[in-house]
Amino acid sequence: MRAAWYERNGEARDVLIVGERPTPDPGAGEVRVRLHASGVNPSDVKSRRARPLVGSHVIPHSDGAGVIDAVGSDVPKARIGERVWTWNAQWGRPFGTAAEFVALPSAQAVRLPDGIDFDAGACLGIPALTAFQAVRLLAPTAGQTILMIGASSSVGHYVTQMAAQRGALVIGTVGSSEKAAHARTAGASETIDYKTEKVAERIKELTGGRGVDGIVDMDFSSTSRLLAAGVLAPHGTVVVYGSNEQGDIPVPFRELLFKSLTLRFFLVYDLLPDDRRAGLEGITALLEAGRLMHTVGARFPLDGIAAAHEAVEGGKVPGNTVVGVA
Repeated sequence: MRAAWYERNGEARDVLIVGERPTPDPGAGEVRVRLHASGVNPSDVKSRRARPLVGSHVIPHSDGAGVIDAVGSDVPKARIGERVWTWNAQWGRPFGTAAEFVALPSAQAVRLPDGIDFDAGACLGIPALTAFQAVRLLAPTAGQTILMIGASSSVGHYVTQMAAQRGALVIGTVGSSEKAAHARTAGASETIDYKTEKVAERIKELTGGRGVDGIVDMDFSSTSRLLAAGVLAPHGTVVVYGSNEQGDIPVPFRELLFKSLTLRFFLVYDLLPDDRRAGLEGITALLEAGRLMHTVGARFPLDGIAAAHEAVEGGKVPGNTVVGVA
């Protein structure tokens, strides 16, 4: 099969190789997916750049979509021919979805409803599941105001849709007018350009000085400073799924204590079984009801995988980046 892989950490053009690898056979409890699309996420490029390899070589990417073409023992043969999307394909294992085929546990290949194309399916594993869990933990209600940090990101676009569908007013931080327009298509009521506006002052202006009821946060290293500036209303909640800085991050203890604020952290790769089940069922229901918009901002061929990684690293593509592997 054709695949992309790397054998050491480094820059995309220095380490990514495209060529032939053995086609995997599904083991017990596994399915093999003939992939059509592979999703590229920030965690994939971070892994390639710096995280220790989990094998002699790594086929990157956890997200993908395609058709099951073979099953191992203990998996119903009726699954053959099923359209699916994947989650955690390369989490803790060396072989992900940047290939024509991937073999993985049956539960990690989820039915893709008819009418949802494979490029959209390749956007679900990390972005949509992260968004669903973030909104689930935040539990916004009608009339509440939610701040989405990075509203034009792949996760942010889904969060904005899900929160707005619950009746929440979503304020999104963005980095350009193009990204502001993208956030508004998902239902953002207001946007704040963090490059040209004072975010904390603008939030207070938009909320009459009260602050927002909740924050969904992709960069806790910067949001912790916003908390100190009083952007979160009393008894508000911050749901955190990432940070641009991985070391120790100071938090404003007095602000947290005297306003009874709540911090919730989670890692999408490590959801508890009930959370994972709720996410898979919830996303399937939203897909079947036609209530999720998917934005593939850029699509690259497998031979262009280095450029795909660079596009994600550059942060200039609104929405998701996909590699076609069919």
